[in-house]
Amino acid sequence: MKKHHALHLYDYHVWANNKFFERLKELPKDIYDQEIQSVFLSIVETLVHTYTADTIWLGVMRENSMDEIQTSIAQAQEKTKGKDLEEMEKLFHELSEEYQKFLNHESDLDKEISPEHPQFGRLDTYLSELVQHVVNHGTYHRGNLTSMIRQHGYSSVPTDYVFYLYEISSTK
Repeated sequence: MKKHHALHLYDYHVWANNKFFERLKELPKDIYDQEIQSVFLSIVETLVHTYTADTIWLGVMRENSMDEIQTSIAQAQEKTKGKDLEEMEKLFHELSEEYQKFLNHESDLDKEISPEHPQFGRLDTYLSELVQHVVNHGTYHRGNLTSMIRQHGYSSVPTDYVFYLYEISSTK
């Protein structure tokens, strides 16, 4: 049976995040929380934002209540407070395992879901579209990280989807 495209996309998201953690661990530790002029004040703030957003969207995909999602936001903020790079990497890894467990056990990745947002209202969409959103959001912020790393004077790492496709095709 062929793997659903949403699962491939999420695998790419994890792969790209891992590439960034590998690259960040090669760089001087002081750039991790050093303030710069960018979308976020530091690399760590970008990682915390991405982690928190991924946490929120997992709750939405699980069709949790808004109260449960609000609680998960507070928990994510508490979990990430003061974490170094290796600890953030571990949190991302644990969250990706939660996603993969959920997505791999979901019988219909194209099922309709209708999350309610307190400001934007009801959204009639599909689970697979929300996976696409998580991946797009992550890609956007990995672009921010690339810019931030370059502002610190270092090269980043290529994480385009096509590089992921080449890498997984070479391991088959």
